[in-house]
Amino acid sequence: MDTVEKIVEDFASDIAMSSFSGTRLRDMIRAIRACKTAAEERAVVRCECAAIRTAISENEPALRHRNMAKLMFIHMLGYPTHFAQMECLKLIAAAGYPEKRVGYLGLMLLLDERQEVLMLVTNSLKQDLNHPNQFIVGLALCALGNICSAEMARDLSPEVERLMRSREVNTKKKAALCSIRIVRKVPDLAENFMALAASLLKEKHHGVLISAIQLCTELCKASKDALEYLRKNCIEGLVRILRDVSNSSYAPEYDVSGIADPFLHIRVLKLMRILGQGDANCSEYMNDILAQVATKTESNKNAGNAILYECVQTIMGIEATSGLRVLAINILGRFLSNRDNNIRYVALNMLMRAIAVDALAVQRHRTTILECVKDADASIRKRALELVFLLVNDTNVKPLTKELIDYLSIADPDFKGDLTSKICSIVEKFSQEKLWYLDQMFKVLSLAGNHVKDDVCHALIVVLSNASELQGYSVRSLYKALQAYGKQGSLVRVAVWCIGEYGEMLVNNVGMLDGEEKITVTESDAVDAVEIALNRHSADATTGAMCLVALLKLSSRFPSTSERVKQIVARNKENVVLELQQRSIEFSSIIQRHQSIRSSLLERMPVLDEASYLVKRATATQATISANKLAPTVAPGGLKLPNGVAKPTSAPLADLLDLSSDGAPASTTTSTTPNDFLQDLLGIGGVSTSTAGVPSTASTDILMDLLSIGSSPSQNGTPGQAESKPVHAVPEAIDLLGSLSSTTSVSAEIKPTHSVSQDMDLLDGLSSSTSFSAGPEKTVHPSITAFQSTTLKITFDFKRQPGNARETTIHATFTNLTSCTYTDFIFQAAVPKFIQLKLDPASGNTVPANGNGSVTQGLNVTNNQQGQKPLAMRIRMSYKVNGEDRLEQGQVNNFPSGL
Repeated sequence: MDTVEKIVEDFASDIAMSSFSGTRLRDMIRAIRACKTAAEERAVVRCECAAIRTAISENEPALRHRNMAKLMFIHMLGYPTHFAQMECLKLIAAAGYPEKRVGYLGLMLLLDERQEVLMLVTNSLKQDLNHPNQFIVGLALCALGNICSAEMARDLSPEVERLMRSREVNTKKKAALCSIRIVRKVPDLAENFMALAASLLKEKHHGVLISAIQLCTELCKASKDALEYLRKNCIEGLVRILRDVSNSSYAPEYDVSGIADPFLHIRVLKLMRILGQGDANCSEYMNDILAQVATKTESNKNAGNAILYECVQTIMGIEATSGLRVLAINILGRFLSNRDNNIRYVALNMLMRAIAVDALAVQRHRTTILECVKDADASIRKRALELVFLLVNDTNVKPLTKELIDYLSIADPDFKGDLTSKICSIVEKFSQEKLWYLDQMFKVLSLAGNHVKDDVCHALIVVLSNASELQGYSVRSLYKALQAYGKQGSLVRVAVWCIGEYGEMLVNNVGMLDGEEKITVTESDAVDAVEIALNRHSADATTGAMCLVALLKLSSRFPSTSERVKQIVARNKENVVLELQQRSIEFSSIIQRHQSIRSSLLERMPVLDEASYLVKRATATQATISANKLAPTVAPGGLKLPNGVAKPTSAPLADLLDLSSDGAPASTTTSTTPNDFLQDLLGIGGVSTSTAGVPSTASTDILMDLLSIGSSPSQNGTPGQAESKPVHAVPEAIDLLGSLSSTTSVSAEIKPTHSVSQDMDLLDGLSSSTSFSAGPEKTVHPSITAFQSTTLKITFDFKRQPGNARETTIHATFTNLTSCTYTDFIFQAAVPKFIQLKLDPASGNTVPANGNGSVTQGLNVTNNQQGQKPLAMRIRMSYKVNGEDRLEQGQVNNFPSGL
């Protein structure tokens, strides 16, 4: 095949070259464009490259610039041209302008600053920078500005400085642009160009002015000394330039859509923003001219809008007066009414930044912003929604929430998820009374229940559990919503849970509020509602399992419906979903065989601890944010670090907290995540995973044990280990709730089977006197001071289970040693890879001042090489003091021996 392909390429080459003259660039381009296949093109290029090599070896100066032009075209096609790099240097060394022009163009195109060949051209560049012909000087400046390396910058910067004083306008302009490259490559040379850049601002030519302003901007970024120098010497000149260009008459060479040189406008405004940021004196000097530009610039042209937007950015970036900021925000408000989507989008972005400066001025445009939420453009809708979320406060939360919920009913399906999430966050954050909170959440569940997250539903149920005076109203409202919006998944789950818990309140109209209309619901109607939900959502194991639990509870609340509930539950004994099949079998056994304990077993769920749930959820949210963005980018001066603590980088936690030579550490933050709505309430399908060899610490609450949905996690090395195998069909009831006594040790293996005829009743023999013995006492080790600085003290207390020498529970106590309260406190830890670490939620995120209280947090540590390697841990604490971020970190090496 290789031989055939070579013959074809040679044949194509002969055809291509039969009418090809390798002397002119246009002939080569015409021949390449005439190629019908890639093989023909490669043949033409190969032949031309061969001709160029021949010309190079024969040293034909007359064809050198023509060959270089052809090589540049071949390079743009993607073919290698490194063999002719030296030809660029020969052309640059030539005396004529045409040869130098092609040579410098080839130099910029074929080479970059990393090529060693580039060092050979430094002397030629120096000679051309001193050439009497301004056009040759311009060529050298262009080349130097494009491919200058640090070494070349140091060698040639004196020539560039001299050329910035030239009388030729084009030479000044190109020298200023070249100096930008020099300052970027060697910031130490910035001081050499400060005075020159300031002097160029006195020029009249707009090209020189733009180049000088760009140089000043780069100098401000490169050196603080240059920034202070330009603040003292350039503000007056910049104000003069901006006033002149704003008031100038029509000039055809600078006019763009009736605006005089908008490019110069924008460059000046950007530099003024840099100089005025954090400097009150400079900002005060700029206020008048900025107000003039903001009021006189026309907004009916795109060029005018660009100037206005840059003016607004400058006003918001400097220490401007409040009146000037209101003027800037009003300009953004006008942008929101523009037909151009791009202008509206940038206005929304700018308003999001402006709200931190003057929220009241942004609030005046709330109506227009709300209209943007309903815009046809998806990006504008999303940005406007984020802005509305920032606008919400205690005074406007109700009208804003009403507007968003009204729009929720007609919103696009793709947008409903974001909109629902924001509404739920607003309602949770700003709800002042539980009744309003419940009403808004019921509306959201009814209109977009399929987009509501499980943790939101869980939070709602926690509130319902604690609002005893509103439970009757809530179950009636959810029952009515379930009748009208039965296809909304999250609504069905919350409603079914409430009906199961408070069904008697629904039937008896308990807890009626003022103005609430009575509804007539019979016991059979309540069962009907749950049955319909079960049939409609049978494919969803979570909803189905909750419906079965609700039916079981209703059979206890309403004894007259017990037989019907039994039939409904029994239908799922052969359900293809194993979860529902198991649940149906267990519940049928409870209804049939355990009447004596059914009422106590199915009592109303205890009130959920709202405070601990909120702490747990907040801690989990902080941990998620910290894990996703461990070292956020902070503006200069924004992060205050203690002496001796290195500034954090954006590397992962494992790299930041690298511990030992044992390898990369297994990093962790607080491991608790927002538990699934199903797992937290009923334990459905939620397997609480734990490391092999670590015993489970799950609650032994009998209700959760009996009604936990899904198989328990298998714990290696623990008594009562069971291996669960698939069961394809169970024609007869397996009562998994029988044969359980306080002295029975279960060690069974369920084999795969197609029919099981023997009934197992794990509840047989379980009496009310059954007691559960507590585990053995934990071994206590002496406490240690794990970390102490002038601001913070951390102590560790240790407890260890005698049955598992590898596992240790650490109780950490954080004490504030200063007179300022620490807020947003987050503790992080990392350990080597042979250690496994799990952090429990902290008791709070605020550490009181002067040691008047403390924050505690639990750590579960498993040393898989216990006895061979000691515990080691690197810790990090982040918190805020008066709104400023602080960070401390250290390493714990003084663990007690034997851990």
